[in-house]
Amino acid sequence: MTLLIGTQDGVYRSQSGELNDVERVLDSGVTLGVHAFEEHGSFAASKTGLFHSADQGLTWDRLGVPQEEMYAVAVSPNGSRLYAGTHPAHIYVSTNQGRTWTELEEFQKLPSRDQWHTPRHRGKSHVRSLDIHADAPDRVVAGVEVGGVHISDDNGKTWTERRAGLELERGDDLQYDVHHVLVVTADEYVVSCGGGLYRTTNAGHSWTRLDTELPGPYFQEAFSYQGILYAAAQMLPPTLPMGSRYDKRSVNASLFESTDDGTTFESKPYPGAPDEFVYAWAAADERVLAGTTEGRVIVRENDAWTTLGHVPKWIRSLSIE
Repeated sequence: MTLLIGTQDGVYRSQSGELNDVERVLDSGVTLGVHAFEEHGSFAASKTGLFHSADQGLTWDRLGVPQEEMYAVAVSPNGSRLYAGTHPAHIYVSTNQGRTWTELEEFQKLPSRDQWHTPRHRGKSHVRSLDIHADAPDRVVAGVEVGGVHISDDNGKTWTERRAGLELERGDDLQYDVHHVLVVTADEYVVSCGGGLYRTTNAGHSWTRLDTELPGPYFQEAFSYQGILYAAAQMLPPTLPMGSRYDKRSVNASLFESTDDGTTFESKPYPGAPDEFVYAWAAADERVLAGTTEGRVIVRENDAWTTLGHVPKWIRSLSIE
């Protein structure tokens, strides 16, 4: 089991998956996402570009996406299309394994496009999340920070907004602050936002807020494995500028598990709480792993969380190949 760890300082790799052999394998700076796709290799989306590895993260090649800052990547179920989401918020597609790219221009014509911006991100937004479910292979689900959830049912040719219901009772520019869209089934998604945790069972036509009884309301990424929904919350977003360390006095982080699709949650103790916020998830071999803002990897075994190991930097993403 090879574990890839996207961090504030590139990609780290553990061939054993136990972190006793961890090494940095890609000097890509702030790396927002590492993703392994069966038969298609691993990808690292970073602020210095999109990188691909065909050997479980040992070596990497940079793919020439027109925008440099990469936040999200997805592969169609049949492997014929590779999608990339960027900062500023654009989506590109490649049909030749990343050699050339075409922008999905209709994405820029969504009715709310002019509202996608925030001072926190240099007055712009980015495509923070992309995913495709095998049961709806032509449907691309995009999450924009700040901008909401948007869906294409024709491989990105046309788009519709599915953000109504994600708004909060607030008047600032963090409305529709989508960090991650967990695509559970073709129609069921769990969306982690800077102002709450939401679920839809009809592909975003309506949303139910799940965190009304939880502390927070800042959520980064939810995760589902073997009938359990995992989520983590804290009180405030990271200290600015992006890349700085969290203010431990204001984190007050928590980890939650739900066995009923988010109807109820149980708070779980974990190493590093309440100072370290769980930012990333992965699972394999009956184990769930999570990564924190202090570079700690924790593992859930025997109904408890323990420390597996550490890397030197804030963990942004985890992937197992």
